[in-house]
Amino acid sequence: MSRQEHPLGISFEFFPPNTDAGREKLMRTRDQLAAYQPRFFSVTYGAGGSTQVRTRNAVREISQSGITTAPHLSCIGSDKAQLRDLLAEYREEGVDSLVALRGDMPSGTASMGELRYANELVEFIREETGDHFEIAVGAYPESHPEAPSLDKDVENFARKMKAGANIAITQYFFTADAYFNFVDKARALGVTQPIIPGIMPITNYTKLARFSDACGAEIPRWIRKQLESYADDSEAIADFGNEVVTRLCERLLDGGAPGLHFYTLNQSAPVLKIVDNLTG
Repeated sequence: MSRQEHPLGISFEFFPPNTDAGREKLMRTRDQLAAYQPRFFSVTYGAGGSTQVRTRNAVREISQSGITTAPHLSCIGSDKAQLRDLLAEYREEGVDSLVALRGDMPSGTASMGELRYANELVEFIREETGDHFEIAVGAYPESHPEAPSLDKDVENFARKMKAGANIAITQYFFTADAYFNFVDKARALGVTQPIIPGIMPITNYTKLARFSDACGAEIPRWIRKQLESYADDSEAIADFGNEVVTRLCERLLDGGAPGLHFYTLNQSAPVLKIVDNLTG
């Protein structure tokens, strides 16, 4: 290991900004989080060429921190030639980690692309680049929204891992048992790679509810009720969220989780309060 990593094995996700002010904020956040020596940063993108360009630009700037930076790569809407070129660009720029995802399904007449599922994308990356990249894939402890059942979803997940993925990062959740149950099911299907829980700080109930409804993450009723009771009291929401998510992280780590991956929304303070709670 060329540098000392944080003892909890933490990592952080960013999204590429689309304004100069957003870029400046992200660079400040990058520096604040880099000081905690994470395993890696990841950078998201949505479907479409313009956001892929923003992702590449963000990866270049974030990686200047000296922290491994893993761009998200989606197969939906891209053909093999486009993906091949993108992989070559990342290799030339010194990128050696990726997060391989299916991506959002296209609407209207948009193209699906030549690869339809994340396991096919993982196989393609391995065929094109061998072992150059460490590949992370997604996992859904409460089941992917489009999966017919949790068992079918775990089967699909195992297919991605056996295609050549090194690690998995889960969708965020607030019920630790969902994570442990998912891991048990995956292990029963022969998955041996680390499955890192994704963690979402709670700072704004309206945004959290919207995100969760869109991605299928369950907010337990008792958490919803408590957050609703605070109405627009942002300080109370942040304090409650900090306590709830800290306890969740403690249980995950005590139960053997191999690290924590934080969805930062390009903010450092809510994440670092949780990390400091865990190490204080």
